[in-house]
Amino acid sequence: MTERRETFASRFGTLMTIVGVAIGLGNVWRFPYMVGKFGGAAFVLFYILVSVVIGVPALMAEFALGRFSRRGPVGAFAAAGLPFGRAVGWFFFIVVTAATGYYTAVIGWVLYYAIGQLATALHVSFDASAVLPPDSGFVLKSFILQLVCTGAVIVTCALVVTKGLRGGIERASKVVLPILLAVILLLMVRSLTLPGAMAGVRWYILKFRFVDLTPAVMVAAIGHAIFSLSLGGTFMVVYGSYLDPNESLARPAIWTVIGDTGSALLAGFAVIPAVFALGLQPTSGPGLIFATLPKVFAAIPAGGFFGCLFFIGLFGAGYLSDIGAFEVLVAGITDNTRIARSRAVWLVSAAIFVIAIPPTINNRIFVPWDLTFGSGMQTLGSLVAVLTIGWCITRSAALRELGARGERSAPMWLYYWIKFGIPAIIGGVGVWWLVSSVFGKVSAV
Repeated sequence: MTERRETFASRFGTLMTIVGVAIGLGNVWRFPYMVGKFGGAAFVLFYILVSVVIGVPALMAEFALGRFSRRGPVGAFAAAGLPFGRAVGWFFFIVVTAATGYYTAVIGWVLYYAIGQLATALHVSFDASAVLPPDSGFVLKSFILQLVCTGAVIVTCALVVTKGLRGGIERASKVVLPILLAVILLLMVRSLTLPGAMAGVRWYILKFRFVDLTPAVMVAAIGHAIFSLSLGGTFMVVYGSYLDPNESLARPAIWTVIGDTGSALLAGFAVIPAVFALGLQPTSGPGLIFATLPKVFAAIPAGGFFGCLFFIGLFGAGYLSDIGAFEVLVAGITDNTRIARSRAVWLVSAAIFVIAIPPTINNRIFVPWDLTFGSGMQTLGSLVAVLTIGWCITRSAALRELGARGERSAPMWLYYWIKFGIPAIIGGVGVWWLVSSVFGKVSAV
């Protein structure tokens, strides 16, 4: 089975696929509001540093784990010698299922907003906000709209994943990702040419003060880098299992960070200067995209057109990442059972649709669901992955996998940074989060 495992068709396809799954909603939706929430330039510059210092080696570790085992997370941890590795793999399989449910629902919101912006451009009355879940209680219209949009996203993902790595995922990534980047660039140009946009640029990347670099900002930047790069012992482990045996892992890791971080910065330039130009607040949190930006598009010439482009681009970003989540789950089934790929895809699709229902009811369910299965469990998965490479695989095998097999091993400092440095940083972030967010709230009560 290991020898027959499909691999990427080309280096370009490899990069488009891996960068595509890394970009996701984290860059176009989450990054701009995180910048607004955590004070602008200090967060941005530290995030760039973290993406290089932690992101590149952590990606290499997850790629190495997948290539070493030729399995997704269900099988990879056990093959690497992690105690209870198979149980750990199935645990992360469940986590990805739960996370994909709410993530697919959000992509459904984006799809509905794209339709709404198109209707606006055509001067048709359309309330896109009707798709958003209420803060509490139950709204039937919102619930039905979310189910319909979520179902549409699931079907489109399934149709791609069922065709396999080369014929489905890689081919779709080579088409969607360039279009996404072109849309972001066009929106960035429009945003930067608005009167007053330079005030947003200065706040975004130029107004740096060391006093703004607080522990909360640093922890947020580290957490977002892990989220944005799709680290977590799942996505990148699966795609690592499809890498060519002689591929240097540094190359895809570096290009993934460049593509992912670069797209986040471009998305910030597309959003934040426009928000400042219209005199609105960048600190509106997750609602920045769904509440604040529609006001921006409504106030500028041809705003409906640009709004439609933005939400189409945002849909493309989320769609490629969602395909990656589907592939994690499908690989988990096909690697460990006799179920055929096509049947596994539709089993996964049905499970995701069912698991998407609870968080679509209201935000009292959605927000904790996001924090638990998104940010929290993803950071835990990244920690487990680097610990597995650093502590469970023999040093010689880890160095061989981290380098280019058949050419040269990875440098020793990289191995020790993965073994000691990254776990210490991620563990520190977890402790800080527990002390400040969990225990802090408990003591306040």
